[in-house]
Amino acid sequence: MNTIKRILLCAIAALPLITLSAQKNVVDEVIWVVGDDPILLSDVEEARISYEMNGQPIENAYCVIPEQLALQKLFLHQADLDSIEADETYAIRYADEEINAHLQRYGSRENLEMIARRSISSLREMYKKQARDDYRSKSVQRKLASGIKVTPAEVREYFRNMPEDSLPLIPEKVEVQIITLQPQVSRQEVERIEGQLREFARRVNSGESEFSTLAKFYSQDGSARNGGELGYTGKNAWVPEFANVAFSLNDPKKVSKIVRTEFGFHIIQLIDKRGDKVNVRHILLRPEIEESEYERSLARLDSIATDIRNGVFTFEQAAITLSDDKDTRSNNGLMATSSMETGVRTSRIELKDLPADVARAVVNLQEGEISPAFRLTNDRGQTVCAIVKLRKRHPAHRANMTEDFQLLKNIVTNERSQKVIQDWIAEKIKKTYIRINPDWRNCDFEYPYWVK
Repeated sequence: MNTIKRILLCAIAALPLITLSAQKNVVDEVIWVVGDDPILLSDVEEARISYEMNGQPIENAYCVIPEQLALQKLFLHQADLDSIEADETYAIRYADEEINAHLQRYGSRENLEMIARRSISSLREMYKKQARDDYRSKSVQRKLASGIKVTPAEVREYFRNMPEDSLPLIPEKVEVQIITLQPQVSRQEVERIEGQLREFARRVNSGESEFSTLAKFYSQDGSARNGGELGYTGKNAWVPEFANVAFSLNDPKKVSKIVRTEFGFHIIQLIDKRGDKVNVRHILLRPEIEESEYERSLARLDSIATDIRNGVFTFEQAAITLSDDKDTRSNNGLMATSSMETGVRTSRIELKDLPADVARAVVNLQEGEISPAFRLTNDRGQTVCAIVKLRKRHPAHRANMTEDFQLLKNIVTNERSQKVIQDWIAEKIKKTYIRINPDWRNCDFEYPYWVK
């Protein structure tokens, strides 16, 4: 594993599905100190288990992971010195994409929250912090390597005598458009849920019941195990409908009005305010959607697909006017993802990076073909109905100067950048206070200067 990849692993580590606090007979301790920042055994354990649970076990993890964490602290310290701030838009987008990936893996919000032992909102905050650290670390690296320039002639010379089978293999990628429909909740179901929430509010306001007790028994959010408590959270962490009500509350003894969001129906109780953050409890009830509504949505999507095939309107027109997917409808239904290497949005996506339900629908389609309607678990944990169109398939191939010049240029640039960054790391280590617990020193570190 090359150095730069190792540096970045920590910043984009996947979901810590088991935390040290959930393990018995493990005592936390400080194992490294980098500058003024400690690295805890729990930090290492959380990262190790994250990699293993995501099918990425790290050989010699108790040597590799602490060094990764230490390298990240060096970059973040430099980011502080350079007054580099994180891009909050990038952080929010990254968090949403990670949550969506795990919802696809585990099937529902409930399963994800049970396995993670955290609420979705807590997971989202965790991923946003990871993304902020990642953004700031990479900003430092980009600044260090900003003076590196590579000309087309230098790229051609670098690859001139390289055997074809040594050139990078570009995996197959696809461009996919999507239209989704959210099955409708019946009026009777809305009235049932609102009536139940009004009764909960009455019981709390009258002193008959504690809000936290009702949340533990009835809330359908992962925070139920904590009595509905969400912890101190900033306004941007929640959907606007929820945040606006939560931040308007002033009396901890009163319960909010019923709030409807994309996740369901809520009532909220204020616990405390601290600066620009609030701590609230909530009870979430999700409406039950009748099977007939799913069947109706699937049938409507199949009808829409038929009209597109018959030329009544285009897929793009249908996506803009009919789709419930707010993330894609303004872009003609075209799905996109962010490159973690560059942060650039791209519509060329590997099948493995698509939501599992979408990948299954696309895998056997021909270019321009539209899938039958199917069900999809979206990034909000909701089951929706969808159709997809394979806009274009880009076959796997060996990189060449005509189609993949930018990729080849990046390889040369990255090699030179890596050398600059490695030299900077070596000097930074020499000038930074480092203390490693003696039990953690017997490692073949990437950099030989840690132990002083």
